[in-house]
Amino acid sequence: MLQVNRLGPQIGAEILGVDIRKLDQETFDVIYQTWLDCNIIAVRDQTLELEDFFTYSRRFGNLYAHPSKSTRHPDHPELTVLGVNKFDKKGKLDKAIYGRGSDNWHTDGAYDEIPFKATQLYALAIPSQGGDTLFASMYAAYDALPRDLKDRVGERQGGFTYGGRRKATALLNAEDRDWTPVWHPIIRTHPETGRKGLYFDPGKIVAIEGLPEDESDALIEELTNYMIQPDAEYHHKWRKGDVVIWDNRCTYHRAAADYPPEEDRIHWRVSIKPPV
Repeated sequence: MLQVNRLGPQIGAEILGVDIRKLDQETFDVIYQTWLDCNIIAVRDQTLELEDFFTYSRRFGNLYAHPSKSTRHPDHPELTVLGVNKFDKKGKLDKAIYGRGSDNWHTDGAYDEIPFKATQLYALAIPSQGGDTLFASMYAAYDALPRDLKDRVGERQGGFTYGGRRKATALLNAEDRDWTPVWHPIIRTHPETGRKGLYFDPGKIVAIEGLPEDESDALIEELTNYMIQPDAEYHHKWRKGDVVIWDNRCTYHRAAADYPPEEDRIHWRVSIKPPV
């Protein structure tokens, strides 16, 4: 029987007692609403084949092939396999793979004209310690902005690319490293909940609309300071069999690159966009 437990004061919930391979629409509707209410949910204790994972993921939207071609599944480009091939032929740790997603708080897919709705992971192998994924609420970040800062941002848009101002494109093939910025509102109203959030990614944003470079950079740094509100975080400690989905429209996340590098931390990942 389906059971929902809240995991954080503002975001995060776990769902127990379901097999996502056998969900009727009524049960899925409860799961989906819990996700909207809690930003990120973990469905525990699943045993999935690849097609099971795809079928469940498509109930949230359309699957999208991630720009990082080197970590795509060879037969299924919409699937990224995280945590594999982190040592080169000489046994040297590839820090870009080991520490993927740990550089800064971010939201996935802001660099796309149609940004990612969600990201979903399925845990195949979990290290003995560390390797958590940290989440935080964009709603809380917006609520924490002083009135004058909200007014300064107003309806301004941010320009985003994959590599951002640092041009951090190490995980991309050479032919995929040249990006034209796409523009999204920095204060964004969630299309399903109607709540406002600070839609922001310091690692992907290159400029703020209508400002000279120095003012744009200063405002980016100021907004970065408000992203993470301590009472609006949830840190997920992975268990094998977890299926975790987060809402990129209202959630920041980062990986904790603190697990023993000789141990496996392997996930299937899909990027999900809204249905066309």
